[in-house]
Amino acid sequence: MGTFRNLGISLALAFTALALASPVRAQSQATVSSAELSQLESTVADIRARVSTLRSSDPTLAADVDRSLADLNDEVTYLRVKMRREGSVTREEFTSVRDRLETLRVRARGPAPVTPAVSSDPNIVIVPVGAQLDVRLQGQLNSGTATVEQRFEATTLVDYSEGTRVVIPAGSLVRGFVSSVRAAGRIDRRGSLTLSFDELRIGNRTYRLRAAVTEAIDGKIGDDMKRVGAASVVGAIIGGIIGGTRGALVGILVGGGGTIAATEGSDVDLPTGTILRIRIDQPLEIAVGQ
Repeated sequence: MGTFRNLGISLALAFTALALASPVRAQSQATVSSAELSQLESTVADIRARVSTLRSSDPTLAADVDRSLADLNDEVTYLRVKMRREGSVTREEFTSVRDRLETLRVRARGPAPVTPAVSSDPNIVIVPVGAQLDVRLQGQLNSGTATVEQRFEATTLVDYSEGTRVVIPAGSLVRGFVSSVRAAGRIDRRGSLTLSFDELRIGNRTYRLRAAVTEAIDGKIGDDMKRVGAASVVGAIIGGIIGGTRGALVGILVGGGGTIAATEGSDVDLPTGTILRIRIDQPLEIAVGQ
């Protein structure tokens, strides 16, 4: 009996220890480390260096970026002080500052150089203005919770090819940010948000991108792609699914400049997996065969 009693006590103590440890683990996941704050400080330094270079080519943009950087630097300093005084910084606070810094870093690169319509280098392919890509959202976006300059990611659905050469492989990472957002309210009950795309990553190469949403499609159509075959279904999308009602995401309307607005009294909701058709707004120079 004494053995069973001791075993019961040991098990009870073990469960108690696990119960006490769980909140600690949850808290550690929700808070931010000092090393992550150091990454923010490094990003500030990188942007500051970019601004110095930008002043010679675009002093107006450089001044604008510099003003925004000063505000964000103050916020990074505040987070550092908060961690020192209170011992923790929430993940939400960190993510908000990090996303705005990443967006500012892209702006600090300055305008992309003018690209000719055709490259003389056989290893360079120029994706022209007006070309379209279908990308799948990797996270949810909602006009009721999204914030300006919040970053998001998507991946390309199928290969973009020129002749027999694959220029942008399926699965390439496309990054962007929320450039404007309005939550549904009592007066204007229709929410809206504008998405801008600024980066394309193919393997270990990153390209500057300028593109906007032209259509939003129900992510379930991606299942059809897997069953029927990518090439044929993409042809169907181009031929009419996107233009009709079958594939379009219900309850929203995409306007000029990539603004997505609710058609009813609600917020715009783009679930994870939503397919966005984006239009290239600036020639995109891609290295292939290297």
